[in-house]
Amino acid sequence: MQFTTQGASEVTVKARGKFISRAVDIAEVATRRFLEGQVEVKDIAINSEEFQNTEGKQVRVSTIEIKLGKK
Repeated sequence: MQFTTQGASEVTVKARGKFISRAVDIAEVATRRFLEGQVEVKDIAINSEEFQNTEGKQVRVSTIEIKLGKK
């Protein structure tokens, strides 16, 4: 929607943990179905974040950022 309604030239899809697969699905649908031939994956960055959960334990969660841009 950012490409079509807002006129964005670049959009970043971010996700953490179990939602990473959903971010990949969104990027694939945008590039292969809705905006085929108009949008491509520009960059993919993976990382992990460490934080303290409610029980006081250190937890590490994977993250992903997928940058989509107009061709």
